[in-house]
Amino acid sequence: MARKIGISVPYLSQMETGERPLTAPVLLALTRAFPAQWTMGDPEDAAILLAETLEAAADPSVPAARLTAGEAERGLRQQPLMAQRMVALHAAFRRSQEQLRILDDQVEAGAGEPHRLPWEAVRDWFHAESNYIDRLDREAETIAGQLPDGDPATVLREQLWRRFGVSVVSLADHEGRLRSFDPAARELRVDRSQPPETTLFALAHQYVRLQFADSIAGIVEQSGIAPDAGRQLLAAGLANYAAGALLMPYSRFRAAARVCRHDIDRLRQNFGTSFEQTCHRLSTLQRPGAPGIPFFFCRVDMAGNITKRHSATRLQFARFGGACPLWIMHEAVAIPDRILVQHAETPDGIRYMIMAKGLVKPSGSYRRPPRRYAVALGCEESHARQFIYADSLGIGGTATPIGSSCRICPRADCDQRAFPPAASEIHIEPNVRTAVPYNFR
Repeated sequence: MARKIGISVPYLSQMETGERPLTAPVLLALTRAFPAQWTMGDPEDAAILLAETLEAAADPSVPAARLTAGEAERGLRQQPLMAQRMVALHAAFRRSQEQLRILDDQVEAGAGEPHRLPWEAVRDWFHAESNYIDRLDREAETIAGQLPDGDPATVLREQLWRRFGVSVVSLADHEGRLRSFDPAARELRVDRSQPPETTLFALAHQYVRLQFADSIAGIVEQSGIAPDAGRQLLAAGLANYAAGALLMPYSRFRAAARVCRHDIDRLRQNFGTSFEQTCHRLSTLQRPGAPGIPFFFCRVDMAGNITKRHSATRLQFARFGGACPLWIMHEAVAIPDRILVQHAETPDGIRYMIMAKGLVKPSGSYRRPPRRYAVALGCEESHARQFIYADSLGIGGTATPIGSSCRICPRADCDQRAFPPAASEIHIEPNVRTAVPYNFR
């Protein structure tokens, strides 16, 4: 912690015991290093207000000269109401950026739809839960500790038969289905052409669907999602979550990830999971009191559509397509089985260490093209020492300027811009041609 906020351990100990005050630079460092934790507290508290003032004063996305920590602290001391107003205006500015992102989503999706589509509602529900479902996670961890030792796939096959009378059948041609369950015959059918990791996940999915049926139903009932398709999608998503938690139990997986510095290939070999499953699980490690690194995770297809997304960081994705072309994951999707890394910076000045890998999922038949994706996993630069993929990037060096979507990205010097930001004023110089044929303000 001392290293993260740039002070000595004795200094940190003295602050904890009240022997030294929380100075403006230290408050700013705490705000940047621990944004989620530092927002928890009484908004009337002077220390919280100072931290928020420092954050607003140092926001690099605001096009004006920044205040130093000392100037912000002095302004708060001399004009507290003005400081409160600045904090409120900064919060309103951030909300307006989020509203622009939502507007962008509506434009991409087709404006005029009266309600969210079912998968949008489910995706937003998981995001609101920080992609961590405590009840299922703990129940899955308990069950994982009670399973007998042995090959995980063999163990789950035996448990499905002994506990639920379900037999598992491998089919050579399953008509494009990865798995299917016949409740009447008590038979789980899996596609023999799929990798062992996919089959293992199918077994785990069926096991938790039966084992946690009541828990999943209770969560769905309390979700607030409209009935029918949305609730069915949520139930399937919760079963997938529980399956991941069963195969990668929280405490053991988190400890292993810390030891290998989040080396995904080592983790997936240890737990028998796929590269994508392991990346997704790393993005769910947000248990109170024992959190993992805050990661963002996403998956894109060949057309650049973001088909999975979650962020425990300050980075947010465009909800429908239109992702920044400078993100490394677009290059990775065309280069299967090769890991690419990127040091990137968003318009708000936050830097990220990003890993991306292209994946090809077999279809089992020449008549069905294989599915091609890229998955990306990233964390803020402050966690670089715990993220093995950042080793070749260095800290503090040149970062690629990325955004979330051209419609809300304020960068005026981007050669990859597809269209101007929303509500911007476009200017064209007839005698000058640049990579982007206009400028804006």
